[in-house]
Amino acid sequence: MTAAPTRVLFISLGNICRSPAAEGVFLHLLAREGLEDRFVVDSAGTGGWHVGRPADRRMRAAAERRGIHLPSRARQLDRGDLLGFDRILTMDDDNLRAVRSLARELAPGSADLALIEPMTSHCRRFQTREVPDPYYGGEEGFEHVLDLLEDACAGLLETLQQDRPQR
Repeated sequence: MTAAPTRVLFISLGNICRSPAAEGVFLHLLAREGLEDRFVVDSAGTGGWHVGRPADRRMRAAAERRGIHLPSRARQLDRGDLLGFDRILTMDDDNLRAVRSLARELAPGSADLALIEPMTSHCRRFQTREVPDPYYGGEEGFEHVLDLLEDACAGLLETLQQDRPQR
């Protein structure tokens, strides 16, 4: 019997910079390792301002320079995501609070809810509490975010592989 895929959702505020980058980086790692069939990966924002738009052009350009494609279109987090995903990873403390608050409203104490955690809890090389929002900064901000996300996504994949039953 084949184990169900692990469902992973990345969350930022508007879903146009950090969370689609995390999604793209994680998908890139999965493809490199031949693990695409073991995961369902998506991203969303706690806000709905950019719904339907592709990732920010500056983030797409920075990712493309690393050979990483950002395929998603912005969407807003909905209540069903809390039950439909196994892991929800937030980019900063504000979004962590927002997602946890929504989870408390939906089903306080429910074991069926996704594990909600900070993305940076999976960093191995960097010591930081949040993935900073590069939206109002220069090109170096987008590169720094990708450095953090490559580190955190590698750590996340390692964690998920350890937690997952082997085939």
